[in-house]
Amino acid sequence: MGLYADHILPHLVNFAMRNPALLPYRQRLLSPARGKVLEVGIGSGLNLPFYPAQAREILGLDPSPKLLAMAHGKNPRIPMTAVEGSAECIPLEDRSVDTAVMAWTLCSIPDAERALREIRRVLKPGGQLLFVEHGLAPEESVRRWQRRLTPLWKRIAGGCHLDRPIRTLVEQAGFEISHLDAGYMPGPKVMTFMYEGRARPL
Repeated sequence: MGLYADHILPHLVNFAMRNPALLPYRQRLLSPARGKVLEVGIGSGLNLPFYPAQAREILGLDPSPKLLAMAHGKNPRIPMTAVEGSAECIPLEDRSVDTAVMAWTLCSIPDAERALREIRRVLKPGGQLLFVEHGLAPEESVRRWQRRLTPLWKRIAGGCHLDRPIRTLVEQAGFEISHLDAGYMPGPKVMTFMYEGRARPL
């Protein structure tokens, strides 16, 4: 597992995230971003080219300094500051950002509930959380397979959970969802039920 996790897995994840089928999701996700933006789990910066002009500053949060270095320069129009750290303990002041962004990140954060509470803490009153995540499917037959496969999948896919109830997690963390689209994208159903939404802190 060591060689796989350290050397092969990052390349496989990066390849998957470059899937052209994800481009419309990125465009829809980021079009409402505005003001000072915190992107949680920015990785190598694949979302950066899609930020609109009303996003005046981007704080890219990630635990990996190597990925943060890769993210620099992906969108020269908007200043980006790399923030090395964990989503469960965001090194920012309370009520300091206008928009928080999560793109296929919540599945692999060890403590998803704590991370969402941290995002709520750093959002200004009237701020917004924009998210696109894969997660728990509506059909019980698919859910059963998601639950069966998740323990193994976590081990080979960087901690990724197939069965997280995205809407429930967001709402239980103190957000009100103002818009949500959910449905399958092409691919195996256990991995492709997508949640696209906007939420505001209560």
